[in-house]
Amino acid sequence: MDEELRSLATRLRDEAGGGPAYERLLATSDREELAAVLTEHERPLWAREMAAFRLGCAGDRRAFESLVLLLNHRDPERCVSAAHALGRLADPRTPRAAAALATNELRVAYALVPVRLLTRLRAPESVPALITVLGRRLAPGDPHWRVALACVEGLGALGDPRAGEVLRGALSHPRLTAAASAALARLPDPAPGA
Repeated sequence: MDEELRSLATRLRDEAGGGPAYERLLATSDREELAAVLTEHERPLWAREMAAFRLGCAGDRRAFESLVLLLNHRDPERCVSAAHALGRLADPRTPRAAAALATNELRVAYALVPVRLLTRLRAPESVPALITVLGRRLAPGDPHWRVALACVEGLGALGDPRAGEVLRGALSHPRLTAAASAALARLPDPAPGA
């Protein structure tokens, strides 16, 4: 059992209260059984999360929709588990979904994990989405500085010169100054005449 599954299993054991149904979902290697959990009515959230996580980590794309819903959950631990499974799933729809969640202003309070997933994916959607999210977070009085910091760090890790302008804008925000300076240092020098 890998560390992510062990962490998920410990958290969900408490939520499920243990029992045979929990143990069965944790132990089964039958993907059809796991996939059925995602579509059966009245299955508890812990069971759906366990099934989606296990299918996603196994590369079974039937988990995609459930994992995207969990990526935008109000519980940060569910988001982190979903991001891990989506990273392992390697579904080509994941970057677009993560970008949509990260840039949704109505759900910005839950954007931290999608932002970090975009950095990890290094997809064509990653840099434009992070630039958009960070630009919005630079508005005076915006309370979501942790999301802004994750964007700054992500843009630095991705090293795309398109991020230069928004990173320079972040320099004037005290909670972002050091990270923005470090991110700018990681960007390639502009071409002469650019």
